[in-house]
Amino acid sequence: MKRKILIHPDPRLKKLCDPVADMSDELRTLAEDMLETMYDAPGIGLAAPQIGVLQRVITLDCTTQEEENSPLVMFNPEIVAASDETSSYEEGCLSIPDQFAEVTRPAEVTVRWMDVDGKEQERTFADLWATCVQHEIDHLDGKLFIDYLKPLKRQMITRKMQKLKRELARG
Repeated sequence: MKRKILIHPDPRLKKLCDPVADMSDELRTLAEDMLETMYDAPGIGLAAPQIGVLQRVITLDCTTQEEENSPLVMFNPEIVAASDETSSYEEGCLSIPDQFAEVTRPAEVTVRWMDVDGKEQERTFADLWATCVQHEIDHLDGKLFIDYLKPLKRQMITRKMQKLKRELARG
């Protein structure tokens, strides 16, 4: 089921999310809904707080159009190692539509998480996958990509989002 994506500023996007205790059918359904919502948007990543669920769950798929989809669902993801080397990507966010900015992050990260079967996984990500997984994990900690920007640019984007929300509310 497709879910509604929250638009910044929304207080739920700034909250620290709770860890997932055990795998359940409810969590598997949430993951399926998140993937459907992410692909429909379209986006390459989605964090549970973006649909109003304050739990540590993210979905991502950074495959190109030529490649077959390769969705990843992560419960309680945590970065266990990060490279000193950095890379910059122009980031966007489904909760901050049509706004993009260059963000510098570690070029490679190793992430540990629980999969939909409740098994622990660990993998090292590079390039766009590394940026995306860091961006989504930030959401679980109440951090948005605009928090990396200078205050003036961040305020400008926030004002645009407030205006967009007013327009959407008027329908």
